[in-house]
Amino acid sequence: MIERIKEWDETLFLWLNSFHWDWLDPVVYRATETSTWIPLYILLIYLIYKNDPKNSWWVFGGVALTILIADQTTSGFMKPFFERLRPCHDDRWENVIHNYGRCGGLYGFASSHAANTFGLAVFLNLKMKGRLPYLRWLFLYALAVSYTRIYLGVHYPVDIVIGGLIGTLAGWISWFFIVIVKRELLKKILK
Repeated sequence: MIERIKEWDETLFLWLNSFHWDWLDPVVYRATETSTWIPLYILLIYLIYKNDPKNSWWVFGGVALTILIADQTTSGFMKPFFERLRPCHDDRWENVIHNYGRCGGLYGFASSHAANTFGLAVFLNLKMKGRLPYLRWLFLYALAVSYTRIYLGVHYPVDIVIGGLIGTLAGWISWFFIVIVKRELLKKILK
């Protein structure tokens, strides 16, 4: 069963990776870089702070916790544990796949980009629900960043899906943790 899923995953990857255009390569490469998204992060910080300056640090702490959980689960645990080669490091795909720029670390299961971006989207949508209505667009951001990883030949689709699920779970865990800790802390302060 695992071999069948792996075969489907590789076939889907090869098909998706085959759709590329030379003019789009540098754009997609930049879209996968964290530094490209700094203006978005600054805007989010501003909007969150402006919405509730007194409690914004709870949101920022939750974002940090989400990314810590998502990134450490994928990069710190899963990649070294499963040791699944990235497509761009797999000799079978040499001269077959499209890879623009660097390849990254040796192992790719699961995608930290997908985990971190989906974690951010889930946590902020849970924590800021109703207060910042445009945050649903973060899911589109997460999808776009995740797809760049397939386009660039550094992740298989299953790497992205599992990374996204890890990020989603990390967002929920962080939201739950922040809500519980804040509630318990407020109980102690108000006693």
